[in-house]
Amino acid sequence: MRIAIPAEVKNHEYRVAITPVGVAELVSHGHQVFVQAGAGLGSGISDAEYVAQGATMVPTAAETWGAGEMVLKVKEPIASEFGFLRDDLLLFTYLHLAADRPGTDALLQAGTTAIAYETVQLPNGLLPLLYPMSEVAGCLAPQVGAHAMMKAQGGRGVLMGCVGGVANAKVVILGGGTAGQNAANVALGMGADVTILDTDLDKLRNTFWRYENRVHGIVSSRLAIREQVLGADMVIGTVLIPGAKAPKLVTNELVAEMKPGSVLVDVAIDQGGCFEDSRPTTHDDPTFTVHNSVLYCVANMPGAVPNTSTWALTNATLGYVVKLANSGWRKACQDDPSLALGLNTVGGRISYPAVAQAFGLEHVNTSDVLS
Repeated sequence: MRIAIPAEVKNHEYRVAITPVGVAELVSHGHQVFVQAGAGLGSGISDAEYVAQGATMVPTAAETWGAGEMVLKVKEPIASEFGFLRDDLLLFTYLHLAADRPGTDALLQAGTTAIAYETVQLPNGLLPLLYPMSEVAGCLAPQVGAHAMMKAQGGRGVLMGCVGGVANAKVVILGGGTAGQNAANVALGMGADVTILDTDLDKLRNTFWRYENRVHGIVSSRLAIREQVLGADMVIGTVLIPGAKAPKLVTNELVAEMKPGSVLVDVAIDQGGCFEDSRPTTHDDPTFTVHNSVLYCVANMPGAVPNTSTWALTNATLGYVVKLANSGWRKACQDDPSLALGLNTVGGRISYPAVAQAFGLEHVNTSDVLS
């Protein structure tokens, strides 16, 4: 198979969809790999390193997309890339379509077969291709939140903790999954007083044992969220419903009652965000103010640490990429039900129910597509 890796074009997106290790593995299976010139530079990977492992460097985005039967990306196609989509193309990337009507329409109109990293799901519920970026985003959330909480950035002027005789910052994390647990770990290390809310008692029990009861775990409800958010210096939203829009857990009315200068970090922004006033921002302009609070809603947080993120992503995706390249998408999905759950669009039709539901559109059953 011909596999193409274009350079990412989203604001301050320095990740790339494959490392030289990944190229070497695909070439060893007899596949051709085409990489857009300069695609890896933001992650510290030179063109020469790709060439040394058998990749062919391609000068432009149009030529790169055109060279591939399968295109590997990090982020969803944006408007400037819609023209590269076509009906004989397999696209494998993060899509987050339930929060992206223009991207959904572009894929449907082009007839592209698109498999989303974030909806590949193992029988135990784990999202193996979302997991590493959830780790990264969770670890980053307290860091960017702490920066936004400084007075010069419009925040309360509160340090996370570690100063004797002064109260630590109160950090409230909505969602006890991968991102939430990593956010708790970093916030705790920074000295904050940390509380996680989740509806899953098992996750809360694991939090108790993992942090030796140093992180408070509370069953999430509307009242519990209200009580915790009103006392918070920082709220980190990490809630996730695979492939679907995130639920809005913090209302505009509630933000109006929060402490002046409090900070809200919406890790769920790729899926529409879990705060009512959330809207996607960029690394160039990451925050905005709602009432007297600061919201951070950067939609590609892991792009800020590409050296870590690119290697973590390839570690997770490479096995699936090899399956798709060796067998083709249809047989690979027939052989691996977890990968089949990643199918979002096929031949101009939506094949993931939550995406169709988000826009009131019809969907086709994946089993029908594969048969």
